[in-house]
Amino acid sequence: MRHAVDKYFRKHEAAARESYRAPANAANFEKAIGLKDHIAKAMPLFLTLRADDGEGLATAMLPPEGRNQANFRKVIVGPANSDPYTAHGGAIESLARHLGIELPREDCFPYA
Repeated sequence: MRHAVDKYFRKHEAAARESYRAPANAANFEKAIGLKDHIAKAMPLFLTLRADDGEGLATAMLPPEGRNQANFRKVIVGPANSDPYTAHGGAIESLARHLGIELPREDCFPYA
């Protein structure tokens, strides 16, 4: 989709991998299992709204596990950093209700 969220994903994934510390006595395969779980809990939640044909319509970076966190910058953008709220505001509102967090355009769309 060529947008700013790509760089955030790479940055946060690298930080989560770097922060993982496997138990010293764990077998190699157990270390890999623990890493996957650690990344899932430590990284922000990245979600993409897709059309029926699979085309990406909007991508969101939300707090880890979808929970509100102070000072976490939520980002929601469309393809090429376009404003997704115009065409997909209803879907974004549904996501906000589902997660129990607020996703207002002025806070989440960095180019508003």
